[in-house]
Amino acid sequence: MITIGIRVAPKRVTFVVYDADKNAIVDMEGIVVPKALETPEQLKYVRNTVLDIIREYDVKRAGIRIAEGIAQGISIERIELEGVIQEAFASSELEGYFCGQIARIAAKLKMSREHLRELLEGGDYKEVEGWAKLKKEEREAVATAIGAANA
Repeated sequence: MITIGIRVAPKRVTFVVYDADKNAIVDMEGIVVPKALETPEQLKYVRNTVLDIIREYDVKRAGIRIAEGIAQGISIERIELEGVIQEAFASSELEGYFCGQIARIAAKLKMSREHLRELLEGGDYKEVEGWAKLKKEEREAVATAIGAANA
């Protein structure tokens, strides 16, 4: 089964396409939000791109790592992008999807929140080759993609 995990930043959306049957990353990229566009067009661009990725890879389940409720200085741009991606999931052919903070992702991975936090900070996660070399946003997207198999 092919899954996708997404981690949003204000100007970039990191996504990981994951093959849950082979325990392998199929693709890891970023969608850069075009600065030249106004906000509604930026949101439309990201939504359409996410839907194209879902179709291209025949993704069956998805997850998005959403901002923590207690985060300092929550970005309006990030919240808007997360919302439009959630809408894209809902209007797609996905079999299942989830939106979650660290605690929800940890539950999908069947591990404690504390253990997931350690892994996201760079701890050794043997299940993913090259884990330590990934940026934190990439690690979050990978963990979300793996957890999406249980969505």
